This record gives sequence, structure tokens and C-alpha cells, in this order.
Amino acid sequence: MPTAVLTDRERTAVQAYLRLLRTVRASFAEGGGAGALPVPPSVLAEAEEALAGAGLAGNEEEFFRLLRRWGAPG
Repeated sequence: MPTAVLTDRERTAVQAYLRLLRTVRASFAEGGGAGALPVPPSVLAEAEEALAGAGLAGNEEEFFRLLRRWGAPG
């Protein structure tokens, strides 16, 4: 359950991160242990754009602190 109030941009960044995380996990699972399949560039671009929009690009420490406060995996 979320424990912090996020701005719209922060929420968008967290959601994009979670989509990226699910895509990467699925890529490894579909690779059958033989390595990960490529992550679509659109998924990476969405996450980068959302992080930049929330002022979190290049500030991983703050972003992961935000994720921990919100209760998301990170």
C-alpha cells in the first residue's frame, strides 16, 4: 500500500519504471535462461521521459528512495 503522496509526474515515473521492470523480467523468463531478449526501445524511452519529467533523471538515489517510500519494488 502506498505510504507517500506522489505528484502526477512522480507517479508517472514510478508507473513507467514498473512497466520497464515487468518487461525486463518477462524478457529473462522468455529467454529460457539463455539470456534476456532485448527490451523494446519504446519501453526504455517511456521510462527515461517519465524520469526526466519528474526531475529524477540522473538522480537514481532519490528515485529509489521515492520507490521505497511508495512501497514499490526497487
